[in-house]
Amino acid sequence: MPVKGSMQHSIESTNLADLLERVLDKGIVIAGDIKIKLVDIELLTIQIRLLICSVDKAREMGIDWWTNNPALSSSSQQALPAGQTSTIEDRLNRLEAAAASASLPVKH
Repeated sequence: MPVKGSMQHSIESTNLADLLERVLDKGIVIAGDIKIKLVDIELLTIQIRLLICSVDKAREMGIDWWTNNPALSSSSQQALPAGQTSTIEDRLNRLEAAAASASLPVKH
């Protein structure tokens, strides 16, 4: 039973895990602009947009750019053609041989 005249907090304390779960479930957007001007001449504008949410929430919103990015998705990576692979290996072998011979002392 609350004592008369005592203060009660209107916000319940939450732990970090609960807060993170809420943010990932609902999502959060942070936006900002940086503009650099010199005598009323705009030199640089940087627009920063940050969306923090779960992958499922992002897909619900139609955001899935990482699925087609070869650097981020193994399923979208394409193998090099066989001829190109052997060409790269040959070039690497020549470069390694040249580097090895360049580091050897020259005999006179």
